[in-house]
Amino acid sequence: MTDLNILGISGSLRTGSLNTALLRAAQKHAPAGVTIELYDGLAELPYYNGDLDTEENLPEQARELRERIHAADGLLIATPEYNYSIPGGLKNAIDWASRPSATSSLLHRPVAIMGAAPTNFGTVRAQLALRQVFVWTRSDLVVKPEVMVFRAHERFDEAGNLVDEGTITLVTELVDALAAKIRNATK
Repeated sequence: MTDLNILGISGSLRTGSLNTALLRAAQKHAPAGVTIELYDGLAELPYYNGDLDTEENLPEQARELRERIHAADGLLIATPEYNYSIPGGLKNAIDWASRPSATSSLLHRPVAIMGAAPTNFGTVRAQLALRQVFVWTRSDLVVKPEVMVFRAHERFDEAGNLVDEGTITLVTELVDALAAKIRNATK
């Protein structure tokens, strides 16, 4: 069985982000043969501008993002919820990654979504909005299990380690489902 490389993208720019901690938990609990690398360039990406989206003008940060997604077997995205939707920085990264649409790094790319928030509803609305975006990019989305970590501050310790067994199980099942989707796509 071939090893899989998944690129993890946190939609949060915060240093102590629970969504980044959720990705680190996915790294820790990933099954054998699955590596999750974290993308840390979200803050450096310029705002998407079609005038810059040419071979001559493409910002290096956008080129690197596209190359890293192309090189990955799949994506694991952890998103917070801001104003009932996804953070602008994450949407910006998707805009850069989705161009040009005919050869987009997101085209048919297996993608799994999860999210953590301190509220009672977790990231339900943000994930719904993100799922709609991935319909347009024609990405291959994992639909179950849904990992919407509510009251997330209660599920991590002070060091940012996920300690809630139920959440660990859900994250593990999501990574397993993403790995299965990737392997099925390459048969």
